[in-house]
Amino acid sequence: MRRVQVALLRNSIKLALKQLKNWMAPDKAKTSLTTFPASAEIVSEPLGVVLVISAWNYPFLLSIDPVIGAISAGNAVVLKPSELAPASSSLLAKLLEQYLDPSAVRVIEGAVTETTLLLEQKWDKIFYTGSSKIGRIIMMAAAKHLIPVVLELGGKSPVVIDSDTNLKITVKRIIAGKWGCNNGQACISPDYILTTKEYAPKVIDAMKQELEAFYGKNPMESKDMSRIVNSNHFDRLSKILEEKEVSDKIVYGGQKNRDNL
Repeated sequence: MRRVQVALLRNSIKLALKQLKNWMAPDKAKTSLTTFPASAEIVSEPLGVVLVISAWNYPFLLSIDPVIGAISAGNAVVLKPSELAPASSSLLAKLLEQYLDPSAVRVIEGAVTETTLLLEQKWDKIFYTGSSKIGRIIMMAAAKHLIPVVLELGGKSPVVIDSDTNLKITVKRIIAGKWGCNNGQACISPDYILTTKEYAPKVIDAMKQELEAFYGKNPMESKDMSRIVNSNHFDRLSKILEEKEVSDKIVYGGQKNRDNL
């Protein structure tokens, strides 16, 4: 996964270097006859200082990618990496200070206290990736100063399966996207499947077979199975599984092990 993040970041950097002159070039704008012979153009200018608050699940990609865009547009950036990935946060702080101009890019490490203090400042823009719950808090804090925000809060990512699809390939791709990407802890991870009532049993059987092919007869012992990021999220998911309307409909798996995170 680290290699994928680095590859995607390299592409973003290459794109910015290649297109930067075009992005900075003024765009001609139409004028009315009343202003003839005047001409007009739209000139893009930096916003100022941008706060980037990133998520833990892709700590390098979700931290550096918005920084690339912000500094390409001429802004200074303060980056707040996720405290849920402390090793990645520490490495980002070290490398960015070492290789980038500290007067243009700063990294602030910490958790709730530090984030709360950051949100009290008057930024020119805030870019956040994470949960809807925290997104609402950030929106409320930004509203006090009319700060524009970008909130990337994920989604439900439904999968639609038609009866004429290659079911084996389809199911493999669903499993790779759901369990292979941080065990479902990703905004683009498939969350539910839409198919016909008649075709659903075939989909379920295919999912069971391929899950066993991926992770063996006992996925709890598989070294390839990712873990939930911390005990709080584990407990949250466990409560969902324990709800009667959910537990009565489990057709595969459902086992839990809080001691093996």
